[in-house]
Amino acid sequence: MNDNVTTMEYARRVKRMNLFRGTMILTLAGFITRIIGFFYKIFLSYTMGAELLGIYQLVFPVYGICFTIYATGIQTSISRLVAAELGKRNDKNTYKILRIGLFISVMLAALLSLIVYFGSDYIARRFLIEVRSAPSLRILSIVFPFCAVTSCINGYYYGLKKTAVPASTQLLEQVTRVIIVYALALFVGEGNLNVTCEMAVIGIVVGEIASSIYNFLSLFVSKSPTELIILGVDPKAKSIRRKEIVKNLLSLSIPLSANRFLINILHSMEAVLIPTMLRRFGLSNREALSSFGVLNGMSIPFIMFPTALINALAVLLLPTISEAQAVNNDNLIGKTTSVSIKYSLIIGIISTAIFIIFGKDLGYAVFHNPEAGSYLIILAWLCPFIYLTTTLGSIINGLGKAHITFINSVVGSLSKILLICILIPKIGIKGYLIALLIGQLLITALDSYAVIKYIRFRFDAVNSLLKPGLIASLAGFLLKESYEYIKQTSQMNEILFILIFCLLLCVICIGLLLVTRAISKKDF
Repeated sequence: MNDNVTTMEYARRVKRMNLFRGTMILTLAGFITRIIGFFYKIFLSYTMGAELLGIYQLVFPVYGICFTIYATGIQTSISRLVAAELGKRNDKNTYKILRIGLFISVMLAALLSLIVYFGSDYIARRFLIEVRSAPSLRILSIVFPFCAVTSCINGYYYGLKKTAVPASTQLLEQVTRVIIVYALALFVGEGNLNVTCEMAVIGIVVGEIASSIYNFLSLFVSKSPTELIILGVDPKAKSIRRKEIVKNLLSLSIPLSANRFLINILHSMEAVLIPTMLRRFGLSNREALSSFGVLNGMSIPFIMFPTALINALAVLLLPTISEAQAVNNDNLIGKTTSVSIKYSLIIGIISTAIFIIFGKDLGYAVFHNPEAGSYLIILAWLCPFIYLTTTLGSIINGLGKAHITFINSVVGSLSKILLICILIPKIGIKGYLIALLIGQLLITALDSYAVIKYIRFRFDAVNSLLKPGLIASLAGFLLKESYEYIKQTSQMNEILFILIFCLLLCVICIGLLLVTRAISKKDF
């Protein structure tokens, strides 16, 4: 009896370590990927210009809608079902779940590829209201089946909490994309860098194909999860019939995909409405697309950069919560929720301080665009809410209550669309920034209410909000004065100089949070 208890306790510790280690692996890969992607965005802004960058950004709503239909719900369903089987110490059904999920996803992706390819002119003219985006849509449609393969296999690995393959897949896709686009730019420009929207999309396609092949091959060298090695496979575990797996996959994925589909439609409406409303404000078509390009291609990537850590945590939270729920471990659910919320808020608060203090100079130094810097300062206030909402949404989905995140997201998106239509024609692009802030606040409030309603957890306001807020404000104020003084005499590269101070602010904040015991080893 004691040996069994010891083994179970050891297995629980391994699960906690797997969550921490998996988060760190995904975070490291996410940061490297985002650093590469960040400099890639700078490269595109220089070689394409704001107007073409705006046109390039317009194809992503179509990509997002299609991805939602053929991948999002199925990936999450595979992750949840595999995690549930793992919690029951049953590995008989995991590969079967993956195979059936792959078949459904790839068939849907192939169908959507044909629809987008042959309907690209209509979609560009009627939906995106920009006919120049049609060639990019035709190229992009080729990649859908390959994305389906990658998504399903990643869902399988997330369910097993084995993050090395998904993490390396991210890196491979990003590196391949950058190399291909850079090579094409040199070749077409005959030595001078010249990037078109179509070339940038070709980079996406080749990168996704490479990562898909790598992901598929990884299945042949996959090992058993650590928990099963420790506890062993339950000899009484039963094999699930194909019909039951299909039923479980569809029952989980259809509501989630339908929810995400509607949300993506609303997000796509936002993206298309922004240039349209800016033209009503009085801007020309070129000016409207340029502002849209600056906002979505320059400023927002900065704001989303720290989400590498949050997204890694969120991806692993869902199977962890699902597995804990499958064995009725409410204590683990509560502790995981408490720690996740705390660190989402801390990262958000530090990020807000960085973008408020250095945002204007960052935008100008990196993109040589004062407008990008101004947007960063306003968008900075979104950081804690965006990061917290990502975490809360993953927790709610892990409980099997995806309909709640759907309703909350729809309410937030509808409010943003309404405010976009009212504010942008009156005050321009700042109207969108105001709409974004109000919509995000609403979603965060609704998700917070849902988590409080269904989970018992301890919220440490002092260490999650008060101490991080005071420390970030104090450190930011002192560094800002030093930064302004040294900037006048420093001969260092401007971008490097700003990044050093951003990193210094992070280090000081983390150090003070450790000293004041706002963060501790107990959390991990």
